[in-house]
Amino acid sequence: MLVCLVLCGKLTAVDAAPLCTNAQAGCHVLSLANLFDRVIQHSARMHGISNDLHSEFELYFLPSKNQIGRVSRNCHTSSILTPNGKENAQRMAREELTEVILKLLVAWRDPLWHFHQSMAHHHDFNNFSSNKSLEMSDMVHELRKGVQKVVEKMQMLGIISNSVSNLASPEALLASDSAEWRLMKDYDLLYCFRRDSNKVQNYLKILKCRIVPEHGC
Repeated sequence: MLVCLVLCGKLTAVDAAPLCTNAQAGCHVLSLANLFDRVIQHSARMHGISNDLHSEFELYFLPSKNQIGRVSRNCHTSSILTPNGKENAQRMAREELTEVILKLLVAWRDPLWHFHQSMAHHHDFNNFSSNKSLEMSDMVHELRKGVQKVVEKMQMLGIISNSVSNLASPEALLASDSAEWRLMKDYDLLYCFRRDSNKVQNYLKILKCRIVPEHGC
């Protein structure tokens, strides 16, 4: 069952007000540092699941003529320009780094859902792994919503410009015709997602440390 660490759930039975970024009636307002902590924790769990599935896939494909060694590493997200290394990510404008994070998350919305459907047809693959692939798909959706809440909070505090508001729509982030992932094998898809989920996690940490360095950096 998906543990929603981002902003979609309730706080506790004692304080059941929904989470929000500003002082709306009936909301529990979180600081920017807390919002960052939530999306970073969520991204870490998402990347952990992708690692687990990747390892299981290696065991699954191991007997079949070394398919692992023939992985095509031309990921469908290669057209998204991402900073190479920590130093380059730190030099990017805050708005640009935020846009990269959102683009990567949007790019995996459909592929992960279809990956889960593919897993359901692998009879030799256990149900636990199939459930994890579904959880991974859900987590990408929730993480994107969480990052958008972080964006709203940064804009409200005047940390980034309102130009990022145009990124709220997935269609504004990525052209709908970029469906190269449909030509990829399941193992290749999983390899690419593990790579991109690691990028998202690292970029979120870098963004947090640039903006609220006094909180755990």
